[in-house]
Amino acid sequence: MQIQRQLKNTNSSQLIILAILVILVLLYAPVLLHWWEGWIKKNISTEHEYFSHGIIGIPFAAYLAWKNRARWQRLPNVSHPVGAFLLVVGATFYLSGVSEWVNLSFPMILAGICLWLKGVPGFKLQGFALLLVFLATPTAIPYLVAPYTLPLQSFIAGTAGFILSQFGLPVTVDGINIYTGGRIVEVAPYCAGLKMLFTTLYVGLMLLYWTGALSSRRTTIWFLSTAVVISISANIIRNTLLTFFHGTGQEGAFHWLHDSWGGDLYSALMLLALVPTLNWLDQYFHEVPTEEGLGTGE
Repeated sequence: MQIQRQLKNTNSSQLIILAILVILVLLYAPVLLHWWEGWIKKNISTEHEYFSHGIIGIPFAAYLAWKNRARWQRLPNVSHPVGAFLLVVGATFYLSGVSEWVNLSFPMILAGICLWLKGVPGFKLQGFALLLVFLATPTAIPYLVAPYTLPLQSFIAGTAGFILSQFGLPVTVDGINIYTGGRIVEVAPYCAGLKMLFTTLYVGLMLLYWTGALSSRRTTIWFLSTAVVISISANIIRNTLLTFFHGTGQEGAFHWLHDSWGGDLYSALMLLALVPTLNWLDQYFHEVPTEEGLGTGE
């Protein structure tokens, strides 16, 4: 009887999970397809494109959730009241019809389901997958941050102008504007590499989790800090090339790097540089002797 009861409970749990998945697909498939089309075709707002890292992040989150399915089933069925709260708020946001609220309802509903079905242990189990979904959800954060990127824009413009002047190109820098060859290149907030920085940190988190280095606070801090430096440096080089192409009349090369697939290729190569960087840092910190290992040899 006990075995039959356990089998019945297991089948009921699986049916509930299946029903939840079907409902989620029906509700959010159009939303996710809208995100995906905007990221791939770049036919949506600039702020929306800042979250295009979701192209790889959301499938990876789904993979992690699937990978944890056995551990999920072994967790006791306990409900946390915050789960019900998130489900109610998420449903309200979804029904509001406001684009940004509908977007935010997705990670809210997912987090609410985890807390309602499996409590805090379930939330912790799926925590990183939920974080990836949340960080890939289009919001107004880039729009709010953009006004504060002026110092970074000025720094990139000044550095790009300095580099070009070293190659004998007549350049004048005025704030965020670079003048050369009778033409002007503006280092706008989008050109300041904010999108690339978001993507770099996002992919960096994925690499840290995938390699297990996320458990090391020192490796995590150093790697993410180095990733920021790599992202900013890569963007300085990109803006230098764009200014050179535009100032010398090479419009084809300018549009290839600025608007076409050249920019995507450049970003991909920059992201690939994160892999050896993480490997080197992880190896370096594992080789650094601790104070306990610095004995006198007695």
